[in-house]
Amino acid sequence: MSFTQFQFKSQIAANIEACGYQAPTPIQEQAIPKVLAGKDVLGLAQTGTGKTAAFALPIIQRLADGPRGKVRALVVAPTRELAEQIDQSFQELAKGTGLRTVTVYGGVGKGGQIQKFKRGVEVVIACPGRLLDHVNCKDLDLSKVETLVLDEADQMFDMGFFPDIRRILKHVPRQRQTLLFSATMPADIRKLAEETLTNPVEVRINLEKPLELISQALYPVAQKQKTALLLHLLKETTDGSTLVFTRTKYGAKNLAKKLDKAGYKASDLQGNMSQNQRQRALTGFRDGEFTVLVATDIAARGIDVSRVGQVINFDLPATAEAYTHRIGRTGRAQRSGRAVSFICHDDQVMVRAIERLQGMTLDRLSVAGFDLVDEVEQPRPPRAPRPASSQRAGGKRKVTTQRSGEQQRSGTKGQNTSPRNRPGKSVGRRRAATNSSNIFGLGS
Repeated sequence: MSFTQFQFKSQIAANIEACGYQAPTPIQEQAIPKVLAGKDVLGLAQTGTGKTAAFALPIIQRLADGPRGKVRALVVAPTRELAEQIDQSFQELAKGTGLRTVTVYGGVGKGGQIQKFKRGVEVVIACPGRLLDHVNCKDLDLSKVETLVLDEADQMFDMGFFPDIRRILKHVPRQRQTLLFSATMPADIRKLAEETLTNPVEVRINLEKPLELISQALYPVAQKQKTALLLHLLKETTDGSTLVFTRTKYGAKNLAKKLDKAGYKASDLQGNMSQNQRQRALTGFRDGEFTVLVATDIAARGIDVSRVGQVINFDLPATAEAYTHRIGRTGRAQRSGRAVSFICHDDQVMVRAIERLQGMTLDRLSVAGFDLVDEVEQPRPPRAPRPASSQRAGGKRKVTTQRSGEQQRSGTKGQNTSPRNRPGKSVGRRRAATNSSNIFGLGS
């Protein structure tokens, strides 16, 4: 199957070829005809399946004919990084058609965006907050929008954007085409779909499961040894770049500094950075200036780099679904990828949730010198005090205990000498290791 079946205009077909697209992905194959036909679409697909082109190509085809200088397509995205990624795809696929796009998000001045509005644009790719700011200030008119796209709807819900989405809906025509894409379908997303879509066609592609080209593994490791294990694994990385995810903004910044100090070309990507700093980090990672990018989840759905060789979860994410989105940044463009996760003793519940969602047990790997012994080992409980007798001697209290010979005779006759009570064995340690083996697979 090829893109010729969709009968795109010659210029668009040339752009598809120039972008190196060989054949439509499953979501493109199913969604493109529906969008071209003007249907509302509810698209359920994981990150990395090609859904941006699934809505960009038919929108470009439809906008290539018709009035110019009016906003005819609006794409709403949760993050600045994703907005820029979508805009780049539109520009590449619409090259030579005369269509103009603009990205709209906070963290940068409004002046440049307003100037583009005045010159006239047909496609707006926006984050909710800044978009509403422009609309409320009468900088932007959305009354001519023909197609509305809500991309990564579940991410927008997680970030608290649903009230803004409902406000935006009041400024676009009721008679429009609406496309809603999401990686998961919780009740709130289903409710939003019911509110915004009219007789939608549902397209569902490998919902919440990673691509088959991605190999996954878990590395049980003590928290204090994570950085050392990361450095060890990076030494073995020979193909592509590495994307490392941490839980906090401070953690990303601090870890990137450690990697840079260790001689790696590393940068961080997190919410405390300015837009220029974030863009430089993304561009540097995409162009190979940085081989390691340490990021928080805010960038999980805004990084589109085809040569990410591996994703390393330095910290596990807050949800099993977020795990799927993270590892979806590798294994793209028909290339194999690797996803590695560091797990500590406190990660048992999340590991079980991830494996339930994946429908499989993930491999546990270990590296000599990196383990969970220090983290799960329990101190030996104190022994009960031995019976003692007290007597006065020269005005001082004298404490006497049983002689060693008596202890040996007592042990020989009645003491339990099973292996777990032999001297030198730690009952606490053996029990802790046994309990952790169910989840970590490292029991003796």
